Amino acid sequence: MAFLFCNGTIVLPDRLLPQGQVEVSGNRIRAIDTTAGAVTVPHNMRMVDLDDGFLVPGFVDLHVHGGAGHDFMDGTEDAFRAVCQAHARHGTTSLLPTTTAASHEQLLTFLGVCQKLCDPAPQTDPASRASSTGAARSIASNPVTAPREGGSRTGGARILGAHFYGPYFAKEARGCHPAEPIRSPRPEEYLEYLAFGSCISRATVAPELPGAETFVRACRALGIGANVGHSFATFAQMEAARSWGVTHVDHLFCAMSDRARLRQEQTYPMRGGVMEATLYFDDLTTEVIADGKHLAGELLKLAYRLKGPNQLALVTDCNRALDQPDGSYIFGPKEGGEPILRMDGVGIMPDGKSLASGVFGMEHGVRTFLALTGAALVDVIRMASLTPARIAGRDKEIGSIELGKVADLVVLNRDLRVREVYVGGERI
Repeated sequence: MAFLFCNGTIVLPDRLLPQGQVEVSGNRIRAIDTTAGAVTVPHNMRMVDLDDGFLVPGFVDLHVHGGAGHDFMDGTEDAFRAVCQAHARHGTTSLLPTTTAASHEQLLTFLGVCQKLCDPAPQTDPASRASSTGAARSIASNPVTAPREGGSRTGGARILGAHFYGPYFAKEARGCHPAEPIRSPRPEEYLEYLAFGSCISRATVAPELPGAETFVRACRALGIGANVGHSFATFAQMEAARSWGVTHVDHLFCAMSDRARLRQEQTYPMRGGVMEATLYFDDLTTEVIADGKHLAGELLKLAYRLKGPNQLALVTDCNRALDQPDGSYIFGPKEGGEPILRMDGVGIMPDGKSLASGVFGMEHGVRTFLALTGAALVDVIRMASLTPARIAGRDKEIGSIELGKVADLVVLNRDLRVREVYVGGERI
């Protein structure tokens, strides 16, 4: 099917294009017309009238656990599809299914399903990403299917690969994750995970844990991006983690050390932690949960000012309560997960003293970040699309409206609410 999008504003990577036109044929963007004027629709195209709204690139979510009553850790294809379809309704066209702290068997089950449904990077040979290590040799026994040319395997957002997020956290910084399965990385365990190779996009670790360095280096040898998260590391430990290959920090300001937290362990001199290191090192990318509940406007403004739209991504960190009523839910796998509540527009622990991930899709984050910061629309859309696509290593194919890129597109009305969603040139 061929489409001509017109009669609205096109959000390009660096500017707004009022009354522009975008032609899509097959699964690619074939033309971008920057000259406003009368619209002539070729006979073989369907016109999509933007009705004075916006055409934006599909959103890319680096950190998402669930939705529509399901969690990726449920470990079934039905759950994966339900979550991906739910987030597509909110404008997300690509995502990284994100693990929680869980048992070894549950994590292997998650990775097996992810491998079946993910769309790996085009022309990627898993063995070519790896060094000649035992982990690299084991990848060959778990080949990934070839990338799909149109749409997605889920009927919703396409899966770019897993975000292997739990269980290598500091227990004191576990947040809403169950405590029992949190552990330090051991090669005899994580080599089984890394054997899934190119269906893992990024992996998180607390750098103060024993074995963290060897885990990060094993990930980087396979082309897997390395994150810091749920950590009470010092600034010096963060500096060391950068030398191992860490490039990204999970949910800025949440479940991380700072000067105040580290002073509980050492009165003087006061030291910086994960937060200060994230803001200080220009090469570290990071992300914020812009739901209006996790972070007040001043923290979003601080992150935007210090990191900028090229180093800061929006994420949902959404749990299974997306599009569900207030009430009780399980964060993570149904067996062994952590009880949480959905209330007041956020996930919260039953004692009411700490948050437990998000309950909204990406369109809500875009609107909220705009409202609380006054940032430019072009920048906010970039933080929800091109920047996370680059962090996931997929910006050559997705993340922006540019000639030749995959036609992952979202039609928003003037209030920035989702009207239509296209994945690989297919309306879903």
